Amino acid sequence: MESLDRSMRISSLKESLVKKLSDALDKSTDKGWRKLGTIVSNDRRVKISSNDMEMCSLKVLELEGSPSHMLLRLMGERGCTTGHLIDYLKTLGNTEALQCLQPPALQIVIQPQSVALLCGYNLHLSCHAVGQSPLQYQWFKSKEEVPNGISPNLVISPVQLKDAGFYICRVNSGDAFEFSHWAEVDVLNISTLSGKSYPYLDGQLKLLIQPQSRRVDFGENVLLECGAVGRPIPQYQWHKNAVPIPNGTKRKLVVSHGMQDTYGRYHCVISNGADIICTNEVEVVTGTLQLNSCVDTLIDVWLCVCVSEWLFCSELKAPKISIQVSGAVESSEADYDIFGEGPGLPVPEQLHATDKVALLIGNLSYQNHVQLKAPMVDVYDLTNLLRQLNFKVVSLLDLTESEMRNAVEEFLLLLHKGVYGLLYYAGHGYENYGNSFMVPVDAPNPYRSANCLCVQSILRLMQEKETGLNVFLLDMCRKRNFHCKSTPNIVLRVTANIVFGYATCQDAEAFELSSTGFINGVFVKFLKKRLLDDEKITVMLDRVAEDMGHFDATKGKQALEIRSSLSERRALTDVILPGDSEDQTHSRQWAKAHELPESMCLDFDCGAQIKLGFAAEFSNVLIIYTHIVKKPTDMSFCQAHVTDFSKELDVDPKEINRETPEETGIYLLSSSLPQHCLYTRISSLQKLRGELVFTVCLQGSFTDMDDDHPVHWTKTVNIGKPLIARLALHRAMRRNSCLQTCPIPHSPSCSPCHSPTPEHHLHQGGYHNPDYQSDFSHNNYLDVFEPMQGAVGGRGESYYDNLNLCHHEPDDCGPSNPIEASDDIDELQTAFINSLQLQSQ
Repeated sequence: MESLDRSMRISSLKESLVKKLSDALDKSTDKGWRKLGTIVSNDRRVKISSNDMEMCSLKVLELEGSPSHMLLRLMGERGCTTGHLIDYLKTLGNTEALQCLQPPALQIVIQPQSVALLCGYNLHLSCHAVGQSPLQYQWFKSKEEVPNGISPNLVISPVQLKDAGFYICRVNSGDAFEFSHWAEVDVLNISTLSGKSYPYLDGQLKLLIQPQSRRVDFGENVLLECGAVGRPIPQYQWHKNAVPIPNGTKRKLVVSHGMQDTYGRYHCVISNGADIICTNEVEVVTGTLQLNSCVDTLIDVWLCVCVSEWLFCSELKAPKISIQVSGAVESSEADYDIFGEGPGLPVPEQLHATDKVALLIGNLSYQNHVQLKAPMVDVYDLTNLLRQLNFKVVSLLDLTESEMRNAVEEFLLLLHKGVYGLLYYAGHGYENYGNSFMVPVDAPNPYRSANCLCVQSILRLMQEKETGLNVFLLDMCRKRNFHCKSTPNIVLRVTANIVFGYATCQDAEAFELSSTGFINGVFVKFLKKRLLDDEKITVMLDRVAEDMGHFDATKGKQALEIRSSLSERRALTDVILPGDSEDQTHSRQWAKAHELPESMCLDFDCGAQIKLGFAAEFSNVLIIYTHIVKKPTDMSFCQAHVTDFSKELDVDPKEINRETPEETGIYLLSSSLPQHCLYTRISSLQKLRGELVFTVCLQGSFTDMDDDHPVHWTKTVNIGKPLIARLALHRAMRRNSCLQTCPIPHSPSCSPCHSPTPEHHLHQGGYHNPDYQSDFSHNNYLDVFEPMQGAVGGRGESYYDNLNLCHHEPDDCGPSNPIEASDDIDELQTAFINSLQLQSQ
């Protein structure tokens, strides 16, 4: 015991050690946490009250909750040291708990270090331990013993490509044994790539393989490769368009096919904790290849900042050797999963999802309320980011009440045990008595709960699926709707896996910015900068809240509110390990909702050939582009266009077959589409009841024709039910279905008084509550000057300095009071809402 630092606070103990202590105290009845709490409460140095003990006892109601863990945490917060804890455990007489604090009989003092080296060089790995008995060493590669690997130093000379892999050393001392950390060995063979020789590599970080630009066709996978040597082993982080790619941490990057997910600029930042280098920036394009060095332009300055932030977030540290009490092997290497469960080899556990599913809804084209702009951009950006995190995403715009209910019902069918479910909504909304309501585009004015979807009802149905994580990101107003007098009684279970991210606080508005172009709302403007961070989701949202707090335009008017009952370090970046309960049928149906029609070539009798291509801007928005591939030599004029769409889609003939994507309303996807085509945007695919059938019309004139009248040829094209049309969201609502989100209909006798409006309307186009009679002739936006893309300015002058807040006088209908609580809410519901901890901003 004397070897321990008795002055160290127990809050500094390793989490693995605290867990062992907690397990020992939890399973003991007469010498457990309750008696420990009684002993501690009698000591003035650490004050533990009866309320604290009651709070600890409630932890048994949580999934994997531990009263002992809670008690130890409280003791640590109040200054309890290791010495105090040892004295308490001696008084308690729990020898098993005391044994957890005993120094082990065997300690590994030098751990093997991962390394990357060239084929033909010498590999050295070292593992040194101290113990009370003679030591025996045995090296393993994966789960196989290394022949003659029985000394502290493992030498392989010369190293070959087959020697690459993961190594670990087992040390025995009498009856005790300990495993070292895993060490990765990466072997590069570049003789065929560069033709250069490297007579001396001293372990410093050196870049030897540069990625190459690629020209690809639609649907083709892309392989980018780079390589470096050094000790410790280099860490890789690939970037696309200057944004880190989730899970892009290997030498080789495979980019799955997909039009908007493939093309762009790529480079890799490489570090080994002491040195940092970056590769050339390369392009993956459909046209001419270009290669730019990342240090040739001003981008190198930006990269330095980017690399620093990446290193800080990744907590990369310079290598060091230290003596530490070694318990179970801890590692974040996903590669260890390939080893299986070898006898006696410790394989670290990692939190994971059995699947990841996201439903994103953006309502902007309201029929009876102020129309919005930001939801389209917000949903588009979040879709691309979540897909990088391997979410199955359905992104939908402008849904009616029945379409929203049916979309949520399809979303619920995909959820099962261990799935991460995420629901994002941007549009008009309100909050009454702690329940949040999403407003469809066909909601009447004024609307009530029967016209809207209740978020808490959706949560209740998600809980029945035993999901691993439930995330709600609500980008809408939370003002009270005084037209709605109903009080839904929604009984929720207490589960430790719920996270709410509200774009604004209770009884407040959310805002969007005024601009001639398309820009994000305030919430997503900051959320998209943090969404890919490998952090616990509540930590990530906390940082978003801090970023929003520095935004002058909405300071004091909009602040992110986080409510969470999350007890584990679950992150949106967690890996997916499919479980046994996965419903493959519905998963396949959901995947089909993202299938694009295959591009096709149409041959006409005149000898001309037309290519039809397809792209998805959203899950219910299809882009069709036509291109003339071949025309006869004697044809002087040739043009093709699409026509005769179903009336259900409400396609405006004046807005189709345009020469630029922007002319037909394609703003977000325009840069990813091929050039020199005619473009057509088909929205509201969820309204399509049958298959999508249209006509391709070809007009042409020949040089030997006597008149100037073109000849017409037509072909009928049937592309089935593309994208979301497969899910038949147009079907009538089933009021007796499981998705009865608000069972209390509104009463015609409800008071028609108008809801009070906010003192300042910073255009709650950012999703204010339009339940009052609005003057639609006034669009009250945050007038913000947005700099031109690519412009470089000084850091001292913010473009938000040129800011004009437009004011809107409130209606004369009484003061607006925040809704804190209501006696009408069921007691259990109140307890559950209070259990969601409000995160500090």
